[in-house]
Amino acid sequence: MPAHAVAPDLYLNRELAWLEFNARVLHEALDERTPLLERLKFLSIFSTNLDEFYQVRVAGLRRQVAAGVQHAPADGMSPSAQLGAIEAKVRVLIAQARDCLHTVLLPALDRFDIRLVEMDALSPDETRAMDQFFDREVFPVLTPLAVDPGHTFPYISNLSISLAVALRDPARGGEHFARVKVPRSMPRWIPIGRPHHFVPLERLIGAHLVSLFPGMEIVGWHTFKITRYSDLDVPAADEPEDLLATIEEQVFQRRFGEVVRLEVQSGMPVHIRQLLLDELREVSDPEILPLTEADVHESGTLLELGDLLSLATLDIPALRDAPFTPLTPPELRDPTRSIFAAIREQDILVHHPFESFATSVERFFEAAAQDEHVLAIKTTLYRTSGDSAIVKTLTDAAQRGKQVAVLVELQARGDEANNISWARTLENFGVHVAYGLPGLKTHAKIALVVRREPDGIRRYVHIGTGNYNSKTARLYTDLALLTCKPDIGADLSDVFNLLTGHSRQREYRKVLVAPANMKMRFLALIRREAEHASAGRPSRIIAKLNSLVSPDIIAELYAASQAGVEIDLILRGICCLRPQLPGTSDRIRVRSIIGRFLEHSRLFYFSNGGSEEFYLGSADWMPRNLERRVEVIVPVEERALQLRLFSLLETCLADNRQAWEQRPDGHYVQRTPEGEEEVATHHKLLRDPWGLDRVDSRYTTAEVRAVSATASPAPQQAATGDNGHETPAAERPKGSRAVRR
Repeated sequence: MPAHAVAPDLYLNRELAWLEFNARVLHEALDERTPLLERLKFLSIFSTNLDEFYQVRVAGLRRQVAAGVQHAPADGMSPSAQLGAIEAKVRVLIAQARDCLHTVLLPALDRFDIRLVEMDALSPDETRAMDQFFDREVFPVLTPLAVDPGHTFPYISNLSISLAVALRDPARGGEHFARVKVPRSMPRWIPIGRPHHFVPLERLIGAHLVSLFPGMEIVGWHTFKITRYSDLDVPAADEPEDLLATIEEQVFQRRFGEVVRLEVQSGMPVHIRQLLLDELREVSDPEILPLTEADVHESGTLLELGDLLSLATLDIPALRDAPFTPLTPPELRDPTRSIFAAIREQDILVHHPFESFATSVERFFEAAAQDEHVLAIKTTLYRTSGDSAIVKTLTDAAQRGKQVAVLVELQARGDEANNISWARTLENFGVHVAYGLPGLKTHAKIALVVRREPDGIRRYVHIGTGNYNSKTARLYTDLALLTCKPDIGADLSDVFNLLTGHSRQREYRKVLVAPANMKMRFLALIRREAEHASAGRPSRIIAKLNSLVSPDIIAELYAASQAGVEIDLILRGICCLRPQLPGTSDRIRVRSIIGRFLEHSRLFYFSNGGSEEFYLGSADWMPRNLERRVEVIVPVEERALQLRLFSLLETCLADNRQAWEQRPDGHYVQRTPEGEEEVATHHKLLRDPWGLDRVDSRYTTAEVRAVSATASPAPQQAATGDNGHETPAAERPKGSRAVRR
């Protein structure tokens, strides 16, 4: 069925569906069942999520309106109508977040003697200490910028907090305006000496403005923050001669992207608010939609709530999630045995963060770098951590004389500068670095190791749903398959030849590759389930994804439901499908799991008339993944591994603590236990990484015993120093204040 087969009233707006997701994140901050500091973390993530939404999605809609774009997407909403609906929803969410912080979380923290303290509440000794700290550490960094006929309105950096200062000259009279930037290079929350008591940095600066403007009367000051357009504008039609230089220039130019939102402290005087709006409008490109009052948000007395994440990491175990130690997958627990021997014996599934990234993925790369029989290593890097052991391993392998080829995706949103740095580092060590295909992002999470063995050349493969990033591997739920099946290894060789050379490969033996064959194959798999249902054979689809947006996929799911296929969708974020519509999607159920970890794995199940098929990989059911990115999905064919995957899906579907059910209108209702045992997916998987006590009756007793014998035991409750959750973006450091995600 073509995309237009989905009527607009059967397709939910993508942007509003994303806001529904962020509302579920915010709810975790309000949920009293969540540990207190974790609630603070969720509020932080809600805020940073919203920042990114404005930098990319809202900014893109504003550009469409400015360009006079009238055509509507699949849901029928024009760009201007979407902006209006977004604005109405965001104002409600901001009010909820403001209320959550000031009337719920800060009073709750106060009961545990954790406080954000105002300057006038300090004791005389504390005030003297803060004065000395300001003079010694803060004052030298600050640069007051006046705005008057001799001083133009200053450049305001994206997402930074600034003080709008109103001044009066006692000698000449008249009110003046100045801006003081709150430096990102300093902690946002300044300890005052009492344990867990802090003064916000902007409050400290505000109390000492007389030092910055001697001889002037300080009439008042208020904080504000702007959000700029921050996507990249790399032409898709023309291949840049030097993609690295092009992306580097784009990253630099992004600092000057147009302003798309102004946030102001509640209570800011109208004339200062109007001055900011006028000046920011004046410096905007005339071809860009100008700011209006609708683009101004009052965000409370504290701006940039993303910085709350650093408070959420306070070492107070009673107020945080219990720490845990990831397990080593059972097949890899013998440290004396080569990982290649283990993979030769059987395919290996890994489930992060419940199973260890270090003892599986990093060990795979380390073994490849050190093994004298390994001839070549090829991998993709979409996002990697700042202290990446894998990057170091790749450079070590190149220095040992192995052929190492790495596809570095320079357009990974938010990590462009980081990836440029890694690309240069790798090249300096003799690694062959490629930057992908024109017009396509490389989002696949794949690695290929070529090894000479007594019976010939053998290819070992890692295909996953998550990035090669040790930090997010402790925070995100992801799946990976380690295998040396010849046909899968041959497929990955073809994929890497596509990425690093000139190839138009479209046929693959086992794997699904976007944009070559993946969309076509998924549509065919859904149609096949409908045919099974029509013929009275077993039929069912379970898909675990981040997002469902593709109109073509949605049309096929509607048709399959009408043919009798039972469909369960486990979607963390966006869902543009309307479930449970009589006569259209009666058999489609949509759930979203929000909890301790970021649900990031993509897993697909097709009953196929009883001959079940399972797939995992990097792609969501979105047009960008299926049509504009290089993605890889791999079948999981071993019966024992299929049992683990099905048990994982059943655990997610049984969740009545972290799960939300989507209604036909796009709203979600949180599930709660009703006279039954509470099932919280993440809590359960911390004890049992595959949820194997939910084994379905379709598996024989012998199969259950075989898998249970190798199942991971309950993890040790030992500290790792990390816990985390939800965010559509990877971890990004922001000075010394907090970790942005």
